[in-house]
Amino acid sequence: MNKILLTSIISASLFTLTATSSLSTVQAAELSFAHIETVGTSTIEAAADMAIINVQVSIEADSAKAAKDKADEAVSQFMQRLLKAGVDKKHIQSANLQLNPQYMYVQNEPRKLTGYNASRQMTITVIDLNSLNELLDSALVEGINNVNNIELKSSQETKIIAQARQAAIDDAKQKAQSLAKGFGEQIAGVWQVRYFPQQANQPEMYRASMKMNADVAQTYQQGQVAISDRVEVVFRLK
Repeated sequence: MNKILLTSIISASLFTLTATSSLSTVQAAELSFAHIETVGTSTIEAAADMAIINVQVSIEADSAKAAKDKADEAVSQFMQRLLKAGVDKKHIQSANLQLNPQYMYVQNEPRKLTGYNASRQMTITVIDLNSLNELLDSALVEGINNVNNIELKSSQETKIIAQARQAAIDDAKQKAQSLAKGFGEQIAGVWQVRYFPQQANQPEMYRASMKMNADVAQTYQQGQVAISDRVEVVFRLK
């Protein structure tokens, strides 16, 4: 290897090492007092009592208008069923229409237009989990031909998140006190808290088949929602 190049590599390595060491020294200087650092974690599970479902109608027809009309009709009919079932209109979201031409491709020949595909998605918040299976059945009856996913949730999510956060705090404190006692020391107080809000763990996800039955309906009602939290704390020692 070229001597000049080798010297440059060594110099760069030494610079990196020095910079890293300096950073560590600065961090160590900031924590020059006796301390204990702990990580508090928690997970709380609760029974699901509501759900958010995403369904879709996908229609193929010879003309764009025919495909659109059929998709709109399926969405309209299903929405009427939802309203009659007691679902609040604010809990129903209907996505815009997606309309795409369909082609047939044959080697060495121009592509041939065979029709159009129209699709619309709907997202429904189901407050009463007991009615979920019935609503899915009615969706299929009205021409909704895709159940994309079902997300089980808890109506007490905000409360559970607060409980999970407090449990993580208590866990960090308990660990610090236990460690301090084990080493014959005492906690003087909190010096630093590092907290990054945790996202709720995704509740159990279900993909619904086109044929529903009592067993499938029961699995929805047995779903659990798990919410976790985490807090990092640096405690001063006396």
